[in-house]
Amino acid sequence: MENTPHYPDLLRLIGERSTVFRATVASAPSLDVQVPTCPEWTLFDLVQHLGGVHRRWAATTAAGPADAPAVVADAETALAAPREREALLTWSAASTQALLESLREAGPDRGCWTWWGDSQSSQTCGAVARHQVQEAATHTYDAQLAVGAPQSLPDDVALDGVDEFLTTCCATTSAWPHEPAVLDFHAAEGRSWRLLLSAAGARVTRPPAPGASAATTADASARGTAGELVLTLYGRIPADSLELDGDRRLFDLLKAWEPE
Repeated sequence: MENTPHYPDLLRLIGERSTVFRATVASAPSLDVQVPTCPEWTLFDLVQHLGGVHRRWAATTAAGPADAPAVVADAETALAAPREREALLTWSAASTQALLESLREAGPDRGCWTWWGDSQSSQTCGAVARHQVQEAATHTYDAQLAVGAPQSLPDDVALDGVDEFLTTCCATTSAWPHEPAVLDFHAAEGRSWRLLLSAAGARVTRPPAPGASAATTADASARGTAGELVLTLYGRIPADSLELDGDRRLFDLLKAWEPE
């Protein structure tokens, strides 16, 4: 979690990306526009999904440490997004506000349930806020693509997004079911990450400095802007969009892997 944005900045970024998300939806010719990166969803479905995510995490962070996610009070009503566009966007804004208020009240160090229990990310509200920045940013890209106006991820979102994805979504103690492998990810902005895959699971570290003695060579590497790396990791753009070296098959195996 090196160089992770401070908690107030994470909350600001959740709000900013969610506002851009709603502005994008407001610009669409219809809520029935299909979302190419979520093939079974329309823009309405995308808004309902993100709003539901915000409301569920608001309840979960408010509940504190627990063995299961919190149940949203009056879930049938709270999670039912209205169909009319103006009402839908108002509902979405209220969903984001509920999440931000819960996170502010809880603070970054408060424990809570998370689905990434054995990763390198903590089970805290700070880690939830960090992941929700990426959730909002990725779905904003989805909405922008749907209306034909995709934009690059903001630099501060993208650089933390690579680290956040690898430590939260990849790192695990579940055994890697293939031969041990080392994958490197290099951002054009000057940061790099190394993913170690073995029977012990997946762990994220930093690659050794160039020229370091006895440095382990990566079996495969991917290079691009931080934004391109994030969108590839989330399956929004193909891996071939990056500069790939070594055994490219490893990236397909990583994408298909579902740790137990």
